[in-house]
Amino acid sequence: MTEVIFREAVRADLPAVLALLADDVLGRTRDLPEVDEAYERAFADLDADPRNQLIVAEDGGELVGCFQLTYIPGLGRHGAERCLIESVRVRSDRRGRGLGGTMMRWAIDRARDRGCALVQLTTDKQRADAHRFYRDLGFVASHEGMKLAL
Repeated sequence: MTEVIFREAVRADLPAVLALLADDVLGRTRDLPEVDEAYERAFADLDADPRNQLIVAEDGGELVGCFQLTYIPGLGRHGAERCLIESVRVRSDRRGRGLGGTMMRWAIDRARDRGCALVQLTTDKQRADAHRFYRDLGFVASHEGMKLAL
């Protein structure tokens, strides 16, 4: 692995990001690899929102990973801001070689530098390998997450 560069995604990255989201056993059932109007709108909304960052990992000019950071203000924990990490993906041919850990440590450092008191994420209950990965990084399954599809 050469030096991985982390940066905010630009519109030209959208096809590669969608390919990363769909390149996953669960992602294939809920994401499309083609850019359409809904993805264009979602990217524009993310790009315009200062509390959201779509981050890509680039290696040798190729996108090899991505994740979204959302900064959530709150009154709890004495007015602490939280960082939510979502949509973490590593390209299938790069998995198991340390890139995911590098991405997560970068995200955690970014949240710490911003002054966040907490980093949180959700992970599907079917992803046993991901659970082990996050635990190894120091995350604790301290809460039961719930979702309601609309």
